[in-house]
Amino acid sequence: MTNTSNKYIGYIGTYTKGESKGIYSFTFDPHMAKIENIKVAAQLENPTYIAISKDKRYLYSVIKKGEDGGVAAFSISEDGTLTDINSDVLAGSPPCYVSVDSQNRYVFSANYHKGLVDSRLINQEDGSIQPVASVIKHEGSGPDPRQEKPHSHYAGLTPDEKYLAVVELGIDALITYSVEDDGTLTKANLLPLKAGSGPRHLVFHPNGKFAYIMTEFSSEVIVLTYYDKDGHFTEKQYISTLPAGFTENNQGSAIHISSDGRFIYAGNRGHNSIAVFSVNQESGELSFVEYVSTEGDWPRDFELDPSEKFIVASNQESGNLVLFSRDENSGRLTLIQSDIAVPYPVCVKFLHE
Repeated sequence: MTNTSNKYIGYIGTYTKGESKGIYSFTFDPHMAKIENIKVAAQLENPTYIAISKDKRYLYSVIKKGEDGGVAAFSISEDGTLTDINSDVLAGSPPCYVSVDSQNRYVFSANYHKGLVDSRLINQEDGSIQPVASVIKHEGSGPDPRQEKPHSHYAGLTPDEKYLAVVELGIDALITYSVEDDGTLTKANLLPLKAGSGPRHLVFHPNGKFAYIMTEFSSEVIVLTYYDKDGHFTEKQYISTLPAGFTENNQGSAIHISSDGRFIYAGNRGHNSIAVFSVNQESGELSFVEYVSTEGDWPRDFELDPSEKFIVASNQESGNLVLFSRDENSGRLTLIQSDIAVPYPVCVKFLHE
């Protein structure tokens, strides 16, 4: 989505500590390569992850309300202004991830602290969220001390939208659920992943045949083959996102893929970098291209702009956005600006055209 001056509108989800007030919006001018007009778009507590409907009419956000947590809905106006619609919360900690389907029928969330995934129906008339339709609580643990119980970290639909793929950091697993018309989730498959790897986020290749998981603990990308007939996955490759010999604390964060399926980008919190990989289009496997410093501390997320000629990264602890230009042929990133202040930024999303 662009406005009259051909600028893209973006949003930033944050932790509302320090000076942070909630969801921030900004405009990005791809011709001038400049981020501007950063302002509070919606005041709410800990909107750490956000999702935008495909028709660009609604934004859904994680929300914390007192001791409860859930999902909030907002309408998006032509100028990018957010207007509160409603929210639905449950007792206990808020989720860490939220996603919507292409028809805006469902909103899904993954809850790290409670180790569960849930679904809610969306009112087709006004974009409002209905009460929780289905809740699945996971069971188990892993070898890492931080895997004392399930920690669901990602819930997103497969490209065919027949299944919900859930990444379980606490039990080192990728779980798929079928989604009924009423929002009911039914377990279809479970793929155990490398013990102690701490799988965190997932992206699909545009061809729908390959998927990529970023691990938080082992700092690796897992290359998977997806079988749409029954929603199961198989492992193909594990590749490190860190330089050989790096022994300091690092936690893998976000993973994204270019829309042509040629390049994977993976975030390193600690090494404070984005690792760039090229994708073999036949096998889906990855080859290392480069590491790029995020010019700040704890890069929680990043996003390709709608033109895909740029990437905007968010450094949570140093409170800055970083703008890179992206070479579409080599996948390499070049730093443009790193002093764009936003308090405790977590998630970056653009309104796509």
